[in-house]
Amino acid sequence: MTAPHLDHPDDPDDLASRGPASVLQDETKIALTVVASIVRLSTLEVEGVHAVGSDGFVDGLVEMLSKRESDRGVKVTEDDQGRYAIEIHVILRFGCELAKVAEKIQANVRAKVGHMTGNPVAKIDVIVEGVRLDSAKSDDADWHNEPHTD
Repeated sequence: MTAPHLDHPDDPDDLASRGPASVLQDETKIALTVVASIVRLSTLEVEGVHAVGSDGFVDGLVEMLSKRESDRGVKVTEDDQGRYAIEIHVILRFGCELAKVAEKIQANVRAKVGHMTGNPVAKIDVIVEGVRLDSAKSDDADWHNEPHTD
């Protein structure tokens, strides 16, 4: 005696025989924290960027306690059409052309986020919160390595 064929919703052959109206649509959701990580790393790739988010000890400590690493200095929202609006707070290197670096950040972030997520970026705001010297170029960066005269 042969067992009767039972319709199982997980059986791909059974779904195909039901026609296109009954096929479920697959969906992929990308968490905004993942997009924020892409934004952060894409921003750090740009020449002239010193840091994303605050660079001060107290500000950094407050941000670290209140947000995840990937969220610091980056805010990402998504509209109903799946487009991202991005806000990036940066510290740039002293001596660079701030507007040009901000444009390069916008271009790099737009390209990377679009490529990696498949979703378009509607808007990218870059907020320059400060400029810093590179620690290697600072005059007193190696004060602790100088010979002692005690």
